[in-house]
Amino acid sequence: MLGRDRERRQIELALARARSGQSATLVLVGEPGIGKTVLLDHGAGHAGGMQLLRARGIESEAQIPFASLLELLRPALGMLDQLPRPQALALEGALALRPAHAMERFAVGAATLSLLAAYADQGPVAVLIDDAHWLDDSSSQALLFAFRRLVADPIAVVIAVRGDEPSLVDGADLPTMRIGGLSAEEAVALLGRVAPEVSARLHAATGGNPLALLELAGDAHDLALAPEGAPVIVSARIARAFLRRVGAVDAATRRALVLAATSDSGELAGLERAAASLEIDLSALVRAESAGLIRLRAGSVEFRHPIARSAIYAEAPPSERRDAHRALAAALPDRDVDRRAWHLAAAAVGTDESASAALEQAGARSRDRSAYATAGAALERAARLSADGERRARLLFEAADARWLSGQGDRATALLYEARTATEASAQLVAIDQLAGHIAARRGPVMRAHAILSSAAGRADPERAVAMLAEATAACFFAGKSSEMLSAAEQAMATLPENASSRARFLAGVAFGTAQVLGGDAAAGAAAIHRAIALADSSADLRNDLQLLPWLVLAPIFLRETDTGRALLEHALSAARARAAIGSLPFLLALVARDQATTDRWAIAEATYREAIALAREADQQTDLVFGLAGLSWLQARRGQESECRANAAEALQLCDRLGTRVLEVWATAALGELELGRGDAERAVDKFEHQGRLLGELGISDADLSPAAELTEAYLRLGRTDDAQRLATAFAAAARAKGQPWSLARAMRCEALVADDDGFAEHFEQALHQHAESPDAFEAARTRLAYGERLRRARRRVLAREPLRAALQAFEQLDARPWAERARNELAATGETLRRRDPSTLDELTPQELQIALLLAGGSTTREAAVALFLSPKTIEYHLRHVYLKLNVHTRDELARALDTTRCPPDAVAHARS
Repeated sequence: MLGRDRERRQIELALARARSGQSATLVLVGEPGIGKTVLLDHGAGHAGGMQLLRARGIESEAQIPFASLLELLRPALGMLDQLPRPQALALEGALALRPAHAMERFAVGAATLSLLAAYADQGPVAVLIDDAHWLDDSSSQALLFAFRRLVADPIAVVIAVRGDEPSLVDGADLPTMRIGGLSAEEAVALLGRVAPEVSARLHAATGGNPLALLELAGDAHDLALAPEGAPVIVSARIARAFLRRVGAVDAATRRALVLAATSDSGELAGLERAAASLEIDLSALVRAESAGLIRLRAGSVEFRHPIARSAIYAEAPPSERRDAHRALAAALPDRDVDRRAWHLAAAAVGTDESASAALEQAGARSRDRSAYATAGAALERAARLSADGERRARLLFEAADARWLSGQGDRATALLYEARTATEASAQLVAIDQLAGHIAARRGPVMRAHAILSSAAGRADPERAVAMLAEATAACFFAGKSSEMLSAAEQAMATLPENASSRARFLAGVAFGTAQVLGGDAAAGAAAIHRAIALADSSADLRNDLQLLPWLVLAPIFLRETDTGRALLEHALSAARARAAIGSLPFLLALVARDQATTDRWAIAEATYREAIALAREADQQTDLVFGLAGLSWLQARRGQESECRANAAEALQLCDRLGTRVLEVWATAALGELELGRGDAERAVDKFEHQGRLLGELGISDADLSPAAELTEAYLRLGRTDDAQRLATAFAAAARAKGQPWSLARAMRCEALVADDDGFAEHFEQALHQHAESPDAFEAARTRLAYGERLRRARRRVLAREPLRAALQAFEQLDARPWAERARNELAATGETLRRRDPSTLDELTPQELQIALLLAGGSTTREAAVALFLSPKTIEYHLRHVYLKLNVHTRDELARALDTTRCPPDAVAHARS
């Protein structure tokens, strides 16, 4: 612990924070031998009175599914019965405690968080993880998901990792401390009797690395011959130092060391069985211990440092390593089938169908346990070991599927390309193209997805073809390619067989309906969507199909009606949360947020958008990310949040350019136009809205809902461009009447009112308000009332103007649409009405996450149910709730409900969490 006062203090502070009831995380980063393990041991020694969870990544166990997670959580498994049943099933299956069935990769992470929180209810917990760069990927993903969400649980997490190795902490934004070498004075103290000038030379050569100083002390003469300032690869020098010790022992000891280094467990019982088959005398390890290479523990062998193990294994002849792997595979007990498979693979020379079959089975077991990263590695290696071309292609496809589910999109794409070149089987090629198209739809370029899916659909069976064409239609929607979207949707309808399943009919119906709305016959599209919604309403199987959840939300949003399909929105989000389907959540949340933003629930819409964006970043789902960013910027524009709006719109536009998501480019451009209109800069607003109109024209999108005509008509009138406003209003009214849906009709009638003469404007405004009553969009209704009041005031009918202006002001204040509230307030003052400026709502002080939690709890959810829904711990929910109570000055759930007026904010996340 020489020279480690700063590091020790930070570890002790983390432990003290956990004892006080708060979470703390600290990542120790440093090169091999710098002292990370010793620091973790220091933490364990100072964790008195705390529950200790420890794990260490082992290089040779990196392909064993959830090996490190099981090691870490083993003392806490008695708390499994405290978890919500779906989470308990996910974690038990992942850890092979029960028969498993595949779930989304984040489901195990959510369960891990819940288990850690439940364990911490018994007392503060210290979590210490060494060599985290060698954790298996599935464990890493689960642990990172949990650690990033620790806030108010008495849990201290200290992670040690090499700085030059990829690990779970990369890009995780966790508090990090880089451990440097010892000072020259500390090196002298460490080396004791070594001459000061030799210590100085060693310090310069090792950068003060403690292990290197100790191991290379005998090499001081050699180091003195090296050029001053020569580059130093510390780990390589340490490895050479260990190998010199190996060279000093006899051949029998070296063979025993190679066998021990090949073992992934170091268990002596298994080593003895393997040694017997190779005629190796395992007692020779005693001499290796005397040489300072290993330590013999009760029942196991432990190398002095991982570098020693790696160096011994790497230096051994390949044939000797293969013999060792083969012997260890034969020596393993029947339960260790996955380890046996990897040993057999390592022992193989060229192709080996037996080893390939063992790895294929290991991959299938990993997939069943939701260990998709491990499954992908096993299946890929199994493919490499197979001489059968078609079998290799199938395994490569399965490996790609597992890699995609684990979040490794680039690797999945590369494997699919390789699989496609290895097979001529039609069914296999269709499956490959379906997955390739799905990945492109989620990661871009989205029109590549359309090209792949629409082409492959012609070779697929009808049911699969409909699903592929529906996804191709969705890709075209994001790309804003209306004609291609309509073509794919029509092809889906034409592909439906006479005895088509309700699933295929639903998918084809929504695809056809949305395509017609976007760029065809809008009325026919709305009718098709109505039929699809009725089909979903009558089928529990459709409503509970995870793959259909986005379509369940998309359908009613395209209608913008007050009642039709509204229950499907809440059901889809609740189902995804309850089943921890985090891969589906970013898109679902962005769609639901879009719906909330077109009602009177703007605050919760912002919170929902932020959650969608955060999860999309975590899951690396680029299409969903830009969807969320574009939608949030549009909402922020209406609320006058200028800097946030511009930043989010800029990021969205940058992503649109790379992904080809042109319809979201339309949204982001509309957001910037709305921002300028709200700021009162009509000239800049016109520039943005005209650009939006040109984009729609280029894309062939005729949907009245995406038209900027309502905003552009108003901006033209502000600039005195009356003729332009008149022409635009007339064209917009024709498009809206052709569609026949209330939202666009109301906006079109407002435009007609704006350009009407003094005798006719009132009738148009009243018709618009009648249509607004059929749509849940509170902002658009308020915009119409504001325009109505302004027109009445300009017609010198000031008393009549006050009623619509008061209603508009109330709505804008309720929505926190500040630029528009200010405009309504000024108009109302101009009528002669004296106003008291509204005090800022304390609701505005809540963070988006606090608001989400408050709404769920005020809506009747328990703390535990809210935790499950938002993938947090109960104590974190309570932590945020205390802040909510303080900010709102309430003390009970009933008072909270009244403060939030939850009749306008129905809970949308927890209906299934109770199960």
